[in-house]
Amino acid sequence: MQPQVQHMLEKLEHLSPQRLAEVDDFIDFLNQRDQDKRLRQDYAQASEEAFSKVWDNDDDAVYDRL
Repeated sequence: MQPQVQHMLEKLEHLSPQRLAEVDDFIDFLNQRDQDKRLRQDYAQASEEAFSKVWDNDDDAVYDRL
């Protein structure tokens, strides 16, 4: 086990059940935030090709230089 994880486990052992529930909720929040970020990146990447057909045209080239 990594030393950092071991150190955190030692700290967790001293927390009340209420505080442990808060830590658990915070870990869930962090995981959800990371998952949301990955999902947004995946959507952006998946739609890039479709949008490039609309964005990449001679009529709108002037906006590329802004």
